[in-house]
Amino acid sequence: MNGRLKRIWQALFSVGRKKNSLKRLVTGAAVPAGSGAAMVIAPAAAHAASYDGVCGSGYGVIDSFAVNGGTVFLTYNGTYNCVVTVRDTPGAAEYMTAGVKLSGTDWSASTTDEGDYTTYAGPRYVYAPGHRIDWGGRINGSGKDIYNSHCG
Repeated sequence: MNGRLKRIWQALFSVGRKKNSLKRLVTGAAVPAGSGAAMVIAPAAAHAASYDGVCGSGYGVIDSFAVNGGTVFLTYNGTYNCVVTVRDTPGAAEYMTAGVKLSGTDWSASTTDEGDYTTYAGPRYVYAPGHRIDWGGRINGSGKDIYNSHCG
């Protein structure tokens, strides 16, 4: 499922509902016998990383993309952008990165977090109201950087 479609699903099924409401909706649907309706049985979805407020209170996810083993999240609180790379399943430490900067500036240690982590890399922040940003992340080399995006 691409990132945009995933966000639409999240918006439709997670606002004001319990955490597993989408799972219950998909797996718990009942079809009356003799109704003529077909029942679709889907395999269980793989565990996907969730944002879980790593950047702090007031930040909402505005974009994300999947990487092998996790997800890179871009969040915004109205003033600052924040990026964090989160693993699907915490475990033995793996090389991970998370970074965000103003477009046209250099990547640096202050804008990028990299190292061997068990759960997530980041958070990294940039003050960027009215400016475009570059952001990205990786897990064991799987990932990308997105340039000149999200003018806040």
